[in-house]
Amino acid sequence: MHILYHQPISPFSRKIRVILAEKKLEAEFVVEPVWQRRQSFLALNPAGQVPVLVDVKSRVIADSNAIAEYLEEIQANPNLLPFDAIGRAETRRLMAWFDDKFNAEVTVPQVGEKLYKRLSGGGPPDSAVVRAGTQNIFTHLDYIGHLAERRNWLAGDDFSFADITAAAHLSAVDYVGGVPWDHNGEARTWYARVKSRPSFRSVLSDHIPGLQPPAHYADLDF
Repeated sequence: MHILYHQPISPFSRKIRVILAEKKLEAEFVVEPVWQRRQSFLALNPAGQVPVLVDVKSRVIADSNAIAEYLEEIQANPNLLPFDAIGRAETRRLMAWFDDKFNAEVTVPQVGEKLYKRLSGGGPPDSAVVRAGTQNIFTHLDYIGHLAERRNWLAGDDFSFADITAAAHLSAVDYVGGVPWDHNGEARTWYARVKSRPSFRSVLSDHIPGLQPPAHYADLDF
């Protein structure tokens, strides 16, 4: 069985958890307190970041996108990366958009300040940083709505890594109450389609002691 070192509200970890569920690959989930910088974990990934996958042959794969591509190679059913070159390029572009741009502009200011700063003993959230993340998300919701209005899924006709990556980040931000869903109906409808997939159920069941998500968080008809 695979072993996944993860953090429950980490969008990068959530991405891999959803991919594993989509591909029906069994894994043991180990919550890793990355802020402790445990030597045994650093031996697996010197970057000290989750997720880290240890496969059934005890081989270590770090970085969420490297893990995603590895899982696509070993279990192509269902296919989550388009077969055609332009489709793969667009999927990877959107993965980078959410993992880099959305993460820096929204996820870190929201989830980092409201949740991980507290878990790591970093003190109270910086209200100015949180406000910046709150403002930044409107542009991103409009971009998701723009894509969803013109395509069946974000990267094209089929559900892909792009949808999983975007939804992983939004679900993490939604946990801390940072998504104004009324702002864009197309984005909301797209996310409702993603969160209704069986692969998303374990993500929506996550709860951090002392910080409960909004009432709509796990509601499929929100």
